[in-house]
Amino acid sequence: MKGFGNLLEGYRRFRANRFQTARDRWQELAEGQAPRAVVIACSDSRADPATIFDTSPGEIFVVRNVANLVPPFETGGGRHGVSAALEFAVTQLNVPEIVVMGHESCGGITAALTGMFHGAAAGEGGFVHKWMSQIEGPAEAISSEHGTGEDAQRKLEEVSIRQSLANLRTFPFVATREKNGTLKLLGCHFSIRDGELWLLDEAEDIFRPV
Repeated sequence: MKGFGNLLEGYRRFRANRFQTARDRWQELAEGQAPRAVVIACSDSRADPATIFDTSPGEIFVVRNVANLVPPFETGGGRHGVSAALEFAVTQLNVPEIVVMGHESCGGITAALTGMFHGAAAGEGGFVHKWMSQIEGPAEAISSEHGTGEDAQRKLEEVSIRQSLANLRTFPFVATREKNGTLKLLGCHFSIRDGELWLLDEAEDIFRPV
């Protein structure tokens, strides 16, 4: 229980310090939320959006999954966790920005690039493989031309961000709001090693450091 014990110690510090010094803010948050952005990020423990953007509770609505992917709009079978979160944030909370944040050394990207879980059963990498099959085409093209090293990894990480932005625009409630100017879409990439954020300039299709 050492791991959970550490979490409980963290909770006690939060309760004694951060909660006590911002009780009024927590009382406001108990009445509802009005986040200023949706951040779609990877589940990776090293790429926490709240830490990277130095935000407080209530500021960002975070959706995390393997490799920060957004599937295209579809209404068929399956449980659409990303779609449900997007729908709620955009149509109910009227969040004005959606940020897709990829990151360096993403394990899901590595899996797609190397095919390490291809043919694996559920519970042995099969779930990861099926999820990452969303970018299987680009992964095969990049690995064929550039191999599977750091450069190829970065290229596919950037592709995943671009594809998620494209897929966001297949959601009618996203596309309509972006067209009328009430919703903005952004893509960025975080370097774990350097602590540097790179922002996608969609007009020129290039990532630049902030």
